[in-house]
Amino acid sequence: MSVLVVNAGSSSLKLTRLGDDAGVTAAVTVDGWRGAGHLAPLEEFLADCGPVDAVGHRVVHGGPRHTSAALVDDMLVAYLYSVSHLAPLHNPRALAGIRSVRELLPDTPAVAAFDTGFHVTLPAAAATYALPREWNERWGLRRYGFHGLSHAYATRRAAELVGRPLAELRTVCCHLGAGASLAAVRGGVSVDTTMGFTPLAGLVMNTRPGTVDPGLVLWLLEHGHVPEPELGDVLEHHSGLKGLSGTSGDLRDVLAGRAAGDAACRLAFDVYVHRLVREAAAMTAATGGLDLLVLTGGVGERSAQVRGELARGLAHLGVSVDGERNRAVTGDGDISGEGAAVRTVVVTAREDLEIRRQVLEVLGSA
Repeated sequence: MSVLVVNAGSSSLKLTRLGDDAGVTAAVTVDGWRGAGHLAPLEEFLADCGPVDAVGHRVVHGGPRHTSAALVDDMLVAYLYSVSHLAPLHNPRALAGIRSVRELLPDTPAVAAFDTGFHVTLPAAAATYALPREWNERWGLRRYGFHGLSHAYATRRAAELVGRPLAELRTVCCHLGAGASLAAVRGGVSVDTTMGFTPLAGLVMNTRPGTVDPGLVLWLLEHGHVPEPELGDVLEHHSGLKGLSGTSGDLRDVLAGRAAGDAACRLAFDVYVHRLVREAAAMTAATGGLDLLVLTGGVGERSAQVRGELARGLAHLGVSVDGERNRAVTGDGDISGEGAAVRTVVVTAREDLEIRRQVLEVLGSA
């Protein structure tokens, strides 16, 4: 079965056609995609990519109702519109992608695969906020977690790389990109993660601060007189590495500034690494130990410096990396140090393969 994978980002549209053997037969990233109604790039891709038997859409948030991938129909679309406020930057774009593809391929079955789905297995103790029970029940407040499609693929692929059954491994998976999160995975099941009700929590990211004391946010509103819209914009787009360093927030720019002696860039990197090491150790507590450390995402795959700093910070847990392997790795690879108690591997992010797997699973049982 050939599957078209549709990943609608905040400003771009990624289209990938995976053939019968899961190989990529065609792919394009449409920058500046304007959303529903901007059909020309889709029409052009579909005209050249070959036949499509099914479609898989990446959707960031499935809301309280959808705990696994689901067939796209009118009821699902209506529900996703109703919970768009849970992921206002992402879900409306995903829905625009769904609407556009349905218009062009009305008779082709489509499946929505949710980033939140991987984390529905969080135990109640990890998923529950210590807020009034009535609030949690009324508004469905819980720690949802994100990047689930990436974490699901990377943990399975990492187990293959080290030649051990996923069911017996205690894994900390690090999805490090512009957005970043960790997942504590025990026996292939997510038991904790760093993001929460929204993707703002957890690690320091390119433009997001990660976890911030809620009392500080209240202070800024009440005593700093920061308007609520401005506060939301700053937390989403002007904090994290960007806010601390004064750069674009891209880690490469921060590292360049640090190498040039810029004190703000040096502090930004130190804060980034401190939070990463601290949260990775916390995830290890959730898994009850550590057998496998997985690095994926743009930073996880390409920054030997971040991987090395993380390994040094987790040395007391048995993590070490081989310097030469760490610098030389491209694609998937084991960078563990000689005799290390914990295996450390780099995995190329392939959310498209995870979405394809979920599409086949849903359609096979439909």
